[in-house]
Amino acid sequence: MLRKRIIPCLLLQNESLVKTIRFKKPSYIGDVINTVRIFNELEVDELILLDIKATTSKTEPNFELLKDIASECFMPLAYGGGIKNLEQAKKIIEIGFEKVIINSAAYSDKDLITQIANELGNQCVIGSLDVKKSFLGNYFVYSNSGNQKEKINPFQWAKELESLGAGEIMITSITQEGTWNGFDMELIEKITKQVNVPVIAHGGAGSFKDIEEVFYLNVNAAAVGSMLVYQKKGMGVLVNVNNLKR
Repeated sequence: MLRKRIIPCLLLQNESLVKTIRFKKPSYIGDVINTVRIFNELEVDELILLDIKATTSKTEPNFELLKDIASECFMPLAYGGGIKNLEQAKKIIEIGFEKVIINSAAYSDKDLITQIANELGNQCVIGSLDVKKSFLGNYFVYSNSGNQKEKINPFQWAKELESLGAGEIMITSITQEGTWNGFDMELIEKITKQVNVPVIAHGGAGSFKDIEEVFYLNVNAAAVGSMLVYQKKGMGVLVNVNNLKR
């Protein structure tokens, strides 16, 4: 049985760390290298970095910044944002990252996940989907940092990401992201029932109780943002892991 993981999820924009609410209103958090050093000292097991602007601005990953991050980081790293081809994915792994996260590019090029999995191994690929819940309770998939609605069923898409070769599935609830209101349990439960690979739940964690509850589902990891970069809801920046204590 896989160990349950709590993974800090940090958002990059123009080489700085930011935090969003429902994918909007990015607020400056601080310098990414200094934050990585803090997480080194706190002995975090794993770290996710997402560049939220690379895809929308149609730029490739910032390889120089990723090199600097990898050289400072003592923990396994996963990166997503602007990855459009196998060569970029290979370069990120060669830099020192353990995993690449594929989201928007997969909608136009399904073979990309398969190519990366075949070349680097399934364990190196996380298939990611961003999902928004409508007022009527229906779920819709969005790409390009939540700006483009995709004509695809999120539960079928999760299953397809697995069949294409993704070794893990990351689910982000746009509706819950940055709100501190807890995970979208219905969404996560439905997707975990569709796939057999490890699932990372992301979006909405506001307390350790939220994390405990999502772990009751068939979830292998909880990705956490706001709880680790703010003192508490509505208060200033303070990068720490104290909010993960019971």
